[in-house]
Amino acid sequence: MEDLDIGRLTDEIARRVKARIGQHDLEGKIIIPLGVSGRHLHLTREVLEGLFGKGFELGVDRPLTQVGEFAARETVTLVGSNGRAIERVRLLGPLRRFTQVELAHSDGLRLGIDLPVRRTGDLEGTPGVTVVGPAGTVVLREGAIRTTRHVHMSNDDAARFGLRDGQVVRARVAGVRAVTFENVIIRAGDGFVLDFHVDTDDANASGVDTGCFAEIIV
Repeated sequence: MEDLDIGRLTDEIARRVKARIGQHDLEGKIIIPLGVSGRHLHLTREVLEGLFGKGFELGVDRPLTQVGEFAARETVTLVGSNGRAIERVRLLGPLRRFTQVELAHSDGLRLGIDLPVRRTGDLEGTPGVTVVGPAGTVVLREGAIRTTRHVHMSNDDAARFGLRDGQVVRARVAGVRAVTFENVIIRAGDGFVLDFHVDTDDANASGVDTGCFAEIIV
């Protein structure tokens, strides 16, 4: 893992995001950048080695908005209960203490999985999926979810906007297919970079893409 490059590039991403917010926070409205989150997996060391072999390390493809996180070069294949597969599903790093498969509703339909909407790490009772890598196959008993819509922000941002960690808000995107998203969770913490995450189904329905903006409605 290329720690030096990740640190430098994620710092630059954070600087650019803050600069954009300064230009768009008009008329007292809370305007934040939006990022579309495609299907992906977070893995534990054990599952990674089951898929790629003992001692394997993820390669860095590109940094993500949140500092220290990256899209890996490696992908896997997911196989659902109906035997259908989705290939080239991206792995994200760094490794975590739990394995989580984040999919959109349409992905679940394809794989024959009824995906619950859960917050990150809330995996008890969730469905599993089979993960196929180049060196092995791992059958997950749980961990496949649709993540709650959420906004990452620093504690300073939360104070500036008058918001708090865990608060539920709405987020409105403008355009020809303008949509107001309900049940958006504020995730505030030290080191978070301001970003509103939606999955590909939400993005397609509202006609938005990474780099668009949303208005937070309290």
